[in-house]
Amino acid sequence: MCELYKNIKIMNDLVANLKQLFADFQKDATAQAEHGNKAAGARARKASLTIEKALKEFRKASIEHAK
Repeated sequence: MCELYKNIKIMNDLVANLKQLFADFQKDATAQAEHGNKAAGARARKASLTIEKALKEFRKASIEHAK
C-alpha cells in the first residue's frame, strides 16, 4: 500500500510541475508571438525541451502506476 501512495505522490508532483512548465511556456511564447520578444522565444524553446522531458517522466510513472 505504501508503494501505491508513493506513486500517487510522484504523479501528482509531476502533474503540478507540468502545469507550471506549461504556464511558463505559454507566457514566453505569447510574448514572442505578440510582442516580438526574441529572448522570450528562446525561453519558450528551452521550456518546450523541459516539457518534453517532464512528459517522458510522467509517462514512465504512469506506466509504473498502472502495473
